[in-house]
Amino acid sequence: MNTHVDTPQSRCRFGLASGDITPPANIYHRMWGAAKHERATGIHRPLRATVIAFAADAGDDTPATEQILVALDHCVLGALELTNLLDHVSAATGCRRETIAVVFSHTHAAGLMGLDRVGLPGGDLIPDYLNQLGRIVSELTSQALSRQTRASIVYGTGRCCLAGHRDFWDETTQQTICGFNPAGPADDTVLVARVTNEHGAPLATFVNYACHPTTLAWDNTLISPDFPGAMREVVEQATGAPCVFLQGASGELGPREGYVGDPAVADRNGRELGYAALSALTALPAAGTRFVFTGAVVSGATLGAWAHQPLTPAELSASSRWQLARWHEPLAYRPGQPRKENVAAELQQFQHDERAARADGDLPRAAECRAMAERKMRLLHRLAQLPAGEHFPLQVVLWRMGDAFWLVAQGEMYSVFQTELRRRFPGTPIIVATIAADWGASYLPPAGLYDKKIYQESIAVVAAGSLEQLLDSISTRITAL
Repeated sequence: MNTHVDTPQSRCRFGLASGDITPPANIYHRMWGAAKHERATGIHRPLRATVIAFAADAGDDTPATEQILVALDHCVLGALELTNLLDHVSAATGCRRETIAVVFSHTHAAGLMGLDRVGLPGGDLIPDYLNQLGRIVSELTSQALSRQTRASIVYGTGRCCLAGHRDFWDETTQQTICGFNPAGPADDTVLVARVTNEHGAPLATFVNYACHPTTLAWDNTLISPDFPGAMREVVEQATGAPCVFLQGASGELGPREGYVGDPAVADRNGRELGYAALSALTALPAAGTRFVFTGAVVSGATLGAWAHQPLTPAELSASSRWQLARWHEPLAYRPGQPRKENVAAELQQFQHDERAARADGDLPRAAECRAMAERKMRLLHRLAQLPAGEHFPLQVVLWRMGDAFWLVAQGEMYSVFQTELRRRFPGTPIIVATIAADWGASYLPPAGLYDKKIYQESIAVVAAGSLEQLLDSISTRITAL
């Protein structure tokens, strides 16, 4: 008979600092091929950067015992832009670059902050903004390090139906499109982590959920964090502590109601996730305790009494275990990658066709050509920044803190990435933060979806089987740790 219930927890050194990284309201904003605007017209909610400094509870400051996590309210950064950011932070703070991992909320309403967009309307504001971003993240990193204190983290799981499957077969056009599929499965797991200091006061909460922040789409002209903004507001008002959103493996997941221009829908989606996270957080016990059967009590019936009791010193010591691994997983490039010169020629053709269609007054055709030209621009940017060689070196950081694992991985994986990891290690919380580092890795769909003419697999950079290889590699390391 089971006479106790253990709640997974960690003990570490923890510091956090957050700041506003909202760009100018008229900066280049067009993230969607179907968008008719170039510049943003205002701000829905401010964007946020949060820097978290983790370290072993009783360790030193070597790379083996510290990890800095930078969470940004942006969709992605390219390799050049990310390199510049890391160079700035490392030089300003003295932190080793390998200790810094950058993750993105993946909001599609923040604007596309690429230096290749400088020549477009509002693009002239991008270089200064990126420089400012480097300065802010550097300051926040220094603050987070200076605020490090002994902390406990308690983990829990909730459920939220915000995310829906988004590989939808359209009978009319006879193709799979990227939109809500009511019949498709969706991972509804909300993994939460509450951080408190030695006195039990709240320091932060983490909400790890898999759902593309694509509530706001081509009709939206406002800078916005999308649903993570309202989610954080709900959680922070209830807990009195900063809330950090970590995007899970959401390659095929997006809001049931999305692709709209109304910010109120994004706020509603955020509140749905926020309430689900609060439900899970409210159920968590105090750190450093377990729920124990204390015996029978004779009453109108003979009752079983349970109580929260302190962990033993040995159990507390186990929750301070710290192990860390960083590596580049070599994933084979997909055969037949497009040639840059061919993509450039296709871009020029679509731009020519757009001008011709506008001259003829064929606005639907012009809009289609404009969207296709945007696809080719992004493909060119990605091809230009891919590492040379036969393999893409996908960046991974995995660290164990007590009873839990924290995983930061580059790329956009389908949700089977997280569901399978958690199936292989039941009872072990695994925080899965994707969209890390630069976007060069693109999507990682399951092998069975390749050559199915689905958007995510059609732009995948790495070969079929890469998702499965990454899963096995991470599983091997978790087992070893």
